[in-house]
Amino acid sequence: MGVDLSDLIPGTPRRLEDFATRAIAIDAFNTLYQFLSIIRQPDGTPLMDRQGRVTSHLSGIIYRTTNLLALGIKPVFVFDGQPPGLKGRTIEARVAVKVKAEREWEDAKLKGDFARARTKAMQTSRLTGEMVGQSKRLLACLGVPCVQAPGEGEAQASHMAARGDAWAAASQDYDSFLFGSPILVRNLALSGRRKLPRKDVYVDVQPEQIDLAATLAGLGLSREQLVDLAILIGTDYNEGVKGIGPKKALALMRKSGNLERVLEEEGLVIEDVNGLRDLFLHPSVTDAYELGWTDADVEAAKRMLVDEHDFSEDRVQGALERVAEARGKAGQRALDQWS
Repeated sequence: MGVDLSDLIPGTPRRLEDFATRAIAIDAFNTLYQFLSIIRQPDGTPLMDRQGRVTSHLSGIIYRTTNLLALGIKPVFVFDGQPPGLKGRTIEARVAVKVKAEREWEDAKLKGDFARARTKAMQTSRLTGEMVGQSKRLLACLGVPCVQAPGEGEAQASHMAARGDAWAAASQDYDSFLFGSPILVRNLALSGRRKLPRKDVYVDVQPEQIDLAATLAGLGLSREQLVDLAILIGTDYNEGVKGIGPKKALALMRKSGNLERVLEEEGLVIEDVNGLRDLFLHPSVTDAYELGWTDADVEAAKRMLVDEHDFSEDRVQGALERVAEARGKAGQRALDQWS
């Protein structure tokens, strides 16, 4: 989930077309979980092939990623490695939420309450090792590079953006700023109309761009102070202080300057502050990666999706043709500039 800084950090609406030609490092797990959560049938059942294998993640990749490619965007998917030990409690809590939601989902289906069933089903998503392997395989078929992070994928994506190998990090979370990405893009692969939870209301979801330097200037904080603020609220690695939300944490940080002074002046306790800081300021990342975007292997993609997982051949072919057509036009424009 990451730290929720939405009350403090407004995003600037963008169109997907605004990111054309940009290399964007996508937090793969974050995005795949979103696909698994929202790409479902009306009663909440995920998309499946004839053998009962979940295919929601593959559907998201083939149709939404090809949409990015057709617009000239250069995505690179960054996959999580080993999570830090301090994240263990968060992972356990997430599992408990999924177990509870699964019971409530089944109960809602039995009662015929499909709206509630779908809402509960969205909380049950599980990303397995097999799904991760399938996702990497399909992305390779599409000519999209993947990077394996040693630790958190979001930290690696932010590192790549900070190095200039990617223009931005893409995630639904705000942790990318804590990890140092100069630009964060939200809703990159999830734009479009979306139903609000527990309401029969649909809203247009637009991509958002948020700049770290402008954000810090607006808040009057350094990046280190923003990390301290996040720790005070609570992150994936610590629970934070009960009763302190983003706005109160901002006021305390502006008044006291750093987390140690806040804790001392307010009579509060957070264990291992320096260790928590290091997880954001000095995360486990690697420079051992190569980025390259190639033409899609159409036949390999069709074998995987159509032959193995029962996707519609016409729809898959159409998605791949849109990418090829867009790349052909881009190549012709480049040639025309030199003629």
